[in-house]
Amino acid sequence: MIIGTGPAALMAGTFLLEAGHKVTFYEQKKAAGRKFLVAGHGGFNLSNSIDQEAFLAMYDREEIREMVQAFGVDELVRFLAKIGIPTYIGSSGKIFPQPHIKPIDVLNAWLDYLKKLGATFHFERRMVDFDANAVHISSRDNIEVIRYDKLVLALGGASWAKTGATGAWSALFREKGIDTLPFAASNAGFEIDLPETVTLFQGQPIKHIKCYLGAQEKYGEIVLTEYGFEGAPVFYLNGAFRKGNHQLRIDAKPGFEAEKIIALLKQARNPTEGLKQLKIAKPLIAYIKYKLKKEEFLDLNVLSRFLKEIPFELKALRPVEEAISTVGGVPFEAVNHDLSLKQFPGIYCCGEMLDWDAPTGGYLLQACFASGAWVGKGIK
Repeated sequence: MIIGTGPAALMAGTFLLEAGHKVTFYEQKKAAGRKFLVAGHGGFNLSNSIDQEAFLAMYDREEIREMVQAFGVDELVRFLAKIGIPTYIGSSGKIFPQPHIKPIDVLNAWLDYLKKLGATFHFERRMVDFDANAVHISSRDNIEVIRYDKLVLALGGASWAKTGATGAWSALFREKGIDTLPFAASNAGFEIDLPETVTLFQGQPIKHIKCYLGAQEKYGEIVLTEYGFEGAPVFYLNGAFRKGNHQLRIDAKPGFEAEKIIALLKQARNPTEGLKQLKIAKPLIAYIKYKLKKEEFLDLNVLSRFLKEIPFELKALRPVEEAISTVGGVPFEAVNHDLSLKQFPGIYCCGEMLDWDAPTGGYLLQACFASGAWVGKGIK
């Protein structure tokens, strides 16, 4: 029995069915893979083709790195091709289905493949209890107690509740004496107190910058929002924020030394015109003018140094409800190497319900696929 129909659940089921096992899926929503589909709204980035060492460095747990090594990008691409989903590598190295293929096409091809292997699906069925031998499944009419041989739980984290990922299952786990960690936002925006002179530019991108937080750094593009910043570099630095680092520093011209910036500024009629010629984003120009005194702004040495290290005091991450993913859930200390629960060896956990972290860019989905494959291959 598999509870859930997200990518981790479906991949666990794939390996189990291919090994000849009988597999039944139970899903609380009316259809499969709701979060999988939502994840494709902004471009269906399935994985990433960067080199292995850099890829593995995106994960915060050695356990997840081991799983991604066992079922990596090449294995995923071969599997997708097998179910009729050709892929391509985008300009940034991200892996996508071919342009004419939509997220629902990927999901339907996968579900059809599983059904041909004999999978059974039950929808609008929610697990409300379990023990070492049976699960209690609630439907509209009643609660059914169903015995299982092996039980795979792929219950998700606590972000995007509309897709069914509420994290409510953690209360049941605690009742059973299974350790869980509180959920916290990941891949979420940074909240910052900004003056109106800056926030009037909300929605505008700030491109070609390098962001620093604690010991971490990330090059890329962020977007000014009504509350602060969001974007890939921000999401990448979420972990550094949760470790207690709250001062973000932005290098507005990472390819330029301060001396080169000064030389270019000197060629302009005034510092403001010079910043525009350097292609500094309007929100950053407004923030620089807000932070620097007039005499500092006119001092090209001060201004150039400030451009290389613009400070922002971070207040908080956006709430879990708005986060792309979450950390927390079942700690790896509560599961065996095969991801079975130490207190219930016949029950396995995979996907976002485990406590691990990764940035967007294909790494989240790849780890979900890999953890599902790990469970599916591990059950004999």
